[in-house]
Amino acid sequence: MKVADLPLPEALRSQYRAHGIEALYPPQEACVRAGIFEGKNLLCAIPTASGKTLVAEMVMHRHIVDGGMCLYIVPLKALATEKYEDFSGKGVKVGVATGDLDRKDTYLGKNDIVVATSEKVDSLLRNAAPWLSRITLLVVDECHLIASPDRGATLEMVIAKLRHRNPAMQVIALSATVGNPGALAGWLDAELVTSEWRPVDLREGVFCNGTIHFEGHEREVPAKSKNDDLNLCLDTVAEGGQCLVFVSSRRNAEAFAKRAAGGLKLTEPALDKAADDIEREASTDLGKTLALCVRKGAAFHHAGLSAAERKVVEDAFRTGAIRVISSTPTLAAGLNLPARRVVIRDYLRFGDGGMAPIPVGEYKQMAGRAGRPHLDPYGEAVLIAKSESACQDLFEAYIAAPPEEVTSQCNSENALRTHVLSLIATRFVQSRGEVLSFMGETYYAYEHQGLRSTIHETVDRVIDWLVDTEMAVEFGDHLEATEYGDMVSRLYVDPRSAEAIVAALRNAPAYTDFGLLELICETPDMLTLYLRKDDPEILHRFLGDHEEELWTVVPYGSDELEAFYSSVKTAMLLSEWSEEVTEAMICEHFNVGPGDIHNKVETAVWLIHAASRLAYLFNRPLAKPVAELGTRLKYGIKKELLPLIRLRGIGRVRSRRLFDMGMTTPEEIRAAGVRRIAPILGEKIAAKVIAQIEGKEISDDTPAGDEVVETKIERRQTTLFAFEGNHGE
Repeated sequence: MKVADLPLPEALRSQYRAHGIEALYPPQEACVRAGIFEGKNLLCAIPTASGKTLVAEMVMHRHIVDGGMCLYIVPLKALATEKYEDFSGKGVKVGVATGDLDRKDTYLGKNDIVVATSEKVDSLLRNAAPWLSRITLLVVDECHLIASPDRGATLEMVIAKLRHRNPAMQVIALSATVGNPGALAGWLDAELVTSEWRPVDLREGVFCNGTIHFEGHEREVPAKSKNDDLNLCLDTVAEGGQCLVFVSSRRNAEAFAKRAAGGLKLTEPALDKAADDIEREASTDLGKTLALCVRKGAAFHHAGLSAAERKVVEDAFRTGAIRVISSTPTLAAGLNLPARRVVIRDYLRFGDGGMAPIPVGEYKQMAGRAGRPHLDPYGEAVLIAKSESACQDLFEAYIAAPPEEVTSQCNSENALRTHVLSLIATRFVQSRGEVLSFMGETYYAYEHQGLRSTIHETVDRVIDWLVDTEMAVEFGDHLEATEYGDMVSRLYVDPRSAEAIVAALRNAPAYTDFGLLELICETPDMLTLYLRKDDPEILHRFLGDHEEELWTVVPYGSDELEAFYSSVKTAMLLSEWSEEVTEAMICEHFNVGPGDIHNKVETAVWLIHAASRLAYLFNRPLAKPVAELGTRLKYGIKKELLPLIRLRGIGRVRSRRLFDMGMTTPEEIRAAGVRRIAPILGEKIAAKVIAQIEGKEISDDTPAGDEVVETKIERRQTTLFAFEGNHGE
């Protein structure tokens, strides 16, 4: 089927011709024949790199020509940025939404396509973004994540709400790893397209004793080192390919990258440039180690890296300069970084019950990265067996096995608590019966047709809890959110977090910054740092000096004490950031990376913002100091810099330099004049700052221009790596 024969705008056809796209792949043709241009819903369950995104893009442009608006949901912020860049520059307006979770973002309605994470769309629904009613096409990328214990319920409820609100909306769901595509397609009233076709042949095998065992043939791998994983990489690089190596932890990723760099020993200008780019921004040992690896042709990739470091690695791999990346499973979650050979070295991962095998679906996501279209004659996905007896077991457990079935997570009481509150607050429902009626539109209800379900009991317990906490009121059959409940829903915090914050606000003996920081670190919304072996003793001593600052009580039980210590440790990190401790020192103190600091700060700023809003309802005198701590934490500054940080173009570094030179207020900066502050800010920024002050155009919380780079808090390109944890171990 030729692209020229499709009902597409000429501008898009021209773009495709310019990129050599003249005809559709067989699975893409099957999607067209399934009726995607006639408005039919579709579940496209085809392998990675088989052209799912192109199918969605074609249909989006068809909708735009007809006056429609499209919403493209992705699981990760980094993937949202990638898709935004893919869709831009093709004659339509594209917006990306991954930021603050309590805004309507009305401006997004000016776009033809909006790319957003499922959490952001859920927030937009709660805050009644008016443009959502204009959506005519919903695309759900990586739809198998409905089965995610952490985030699946949100994705499922978002789809159900949008379909309820826009009944005529077309839905296209995309995934490479759905074990029961028929069930998911049935819920979506969708045509189903499945295929095993790939543009590059995928060979899956198991490596053992110097040989890769594929089904039907074998391949010898030269032993250039004593390590199997490195030999597999060197073999691929020797024939002109690139390698991705998936390991179980950050430490393992870093260690392998060092070994790979030592084995490759490349010297190329492109690698030197990439290494120089990393070194220029690196303020930590982690960044410096990464630069050393990159200079020789290898890299590691995980959530501890800063956004800038990850971007350099990804770009240098896409251009072919970096030959080998070792990664935790974050790279398999959707980023477009294919390689000729993918090595799944660690198929066991540490969990709550010790080491356990990774899911089949996760293996399939990793294996799907093998084979670069138009660059590789084939792709290889290779598991490494510890012994010959394990070879056949790995074949059966992963290569021959289908991915797990997608099952709903919507009967979780913790998940339903927040989603039922949002249904009530947005008046999607106004009675218990209407809650159950709406839940009947979910995938959970579709799965449990004819089966006994406990959803009635779960819904009743959740509503009783919401009424008991005064987030909702019930008059006879009528349910309504209170001002408190409506605020919690709009703030997008877990109702349990809100209850903990409100209880502390009401009962706090006196305001302390550390008391608030430790409190928010105990909430379900904060992913806390892991404890190391020596941490409990250090934390015990710290609490001896600071226990009077706490808003919570030190628990007695061992499990509760461990969780408490984790929250205290996380609060200590946040406290250091707000006291202007350098990024390098924080990384050393807490054994974290720059990306971890960003993730913790971003979450804490959001929770403190929520606490400041709740304080207006329950303890108004605390609202101001809480909000001030939020601003300090956002920019990583001491309280004395608050008057300066409100000036546009002034951030963490510049405000400190001005303050240390005796300019502690905007008035003192104005008195100093452009000539005196220009050496610190530069002539242009200095003039603009003076103009702001003279024109009294100082905002309460204006983004700091210089600190987007200087503090490494780059909000547009960060990734929600919540599933990886802090150390990936």
